[in-house]
Amino acid sequence: MDDDRLRLLLVEDDTQLGPLIEDMLAETYDVLRVSDGPSGLEHGLTGVFDAIILDRRLPGMGGANIVRTLRQRRIVTPILMLTALGALNDRVEGLDAGANDYLVKPFEFDELLARLRALTRTFTGEGRELTIGEWRLFPDSRCIYSPYDGRIQLTERESSLLKLFAENPLRIFSRPQILNAVFQADEQPGTVDTYVHYLRRKTDPEIITTVRGEGYRLGQP
Repeated sequence: MDDDRLRLLLVEDDTQLGPLIEDMLAETYDVLRVSDGPSGLEHGLTGVFDAIILDRRLPGMGGANIVRTLRQRRIVTPILMLTALGALNDRVEGLDAGANDYLVKPFEFDELLARLRALTRTFTGEGRELTIGEWRLFPDSRCIYSPYDGRIQLTERESSLLKLFAENPLRIFSRPQILNAVFQADEQPGTVDTYVHYLRRKTDPEIITTVRGEGYRLGQP
């Protein structure tokens, strides 16, 4: 395997089209092809891929259900769905499940390659990005990128807390509001202070601002 080539998971059960797509993609990518839904889900959950190409109709488990399960398990790999189903509601279901793009059969191989180039070029692999000054927060992956030290892994609570502030940069949150939004409402207000301290220590002391007598808001690191 060429370590410089991007790795793709192809899940396609068509005995004629599947090998054709695999051979075409193999000229540029490192391709793993499987032909049923459960195998596609297993590889999607356990493997490391730069993109997934997924048929809409598969034996054992449908493509939309595979996408939905992957996203629920925090797998943020970009997914392109292939299908012979051209109806609008089928396209909407696939995208709502978490697919990044949709290509209806029959299609030109040049278009498939162009869609893949766009997905792998623009997708970070970390999911949706929120910016905090020069810091980049990826809530789906529970990590933040420092302008100085690179990637920093956050806990689920740390990520959820920082996401709350990043999505509402001008709002001041009281401790009870933060408890209701991020933690359990019956936890002590001191829990908020503890996790603010954790975030400041892991990232930057200025990433969250204390507003005396009111609570906290997003800072300016």
